[in-house]
Amino acid sequence: MAHCCINPSILSADFVNLEAELQRISTADAVHVDVMDNHFVPNLTIGLPVVQRIQEVSSLPLDAHLMIADPDRWAPAYAEAGIESVTFHVEAAKAPVRLARELRFHGAKAGMALKPATAVEPYLDLLPEMDLLLIMTVEPGFGGQAFLDVTLPKIRKAANAVAGSGLPVAIQVDGGVTEETIVRAAEAGATVFVAGSAVYGQTDPEQAIASLRAAAKVL
Repeated sequence: MAHCCINPSILSADFVNLEAELQRISTADAVHVDVMDNHFVPNLTIGLPVVQRIQEVSSLPLDAHLMIADPDRWAPAYAEAGIESVTFHVEAAKAPVRLARELRFHGAKAGMALKPATAVEPYLDLLPEMDLLLIMTVEPGFGGQAFLDVTLPKIRKAANAVAGSGLPVAIQVDGGVTEETIVRAAEAGATVFVAGSAVYGQTDPEQAIASLRAAAKVL
């Protein structure tokens, strides 16, 4: 399979010691940063000023996942700040194509996220506008949830559409990723894996990253 990426989620990290926590995942591909606004999802995490500070001290690129209302208004600022990848939820966006183009205009990779119950078929025509398609494998808002196998057919449909298009669109999964569930997600066609507690809940996060990477390649 193609190179798989492991993007640990700092939602499971120690927020008081984020710089040290970033150093514990230096072998990862990117840092997944969950931005929640207590409107789109029932949780509140961090905003742009903290994300910018994380970027300043991180040796890895940032993969920002905006679980926020009105991303059309707020998401472009993350791209303008130099965040490498900015993902918005299609359920919250009023004009997803325009927003994706604006993110790319400012130099960021544009990502589109879908909740577990959101069908992927209506959005496959938008793949040329995207660099990343995020299939949520839990309900967005909280870490530590169990992987929803009901999302596997959606991952497969998305991966098949990407393969058929020839476009370099990454299929990312987020939620409940473990050494066991990553195998099923990879078999379905996912290439980028967000892992929170499966990395930060372990004694040695970098060994956990290596184990996840190895498990994703066992196909």
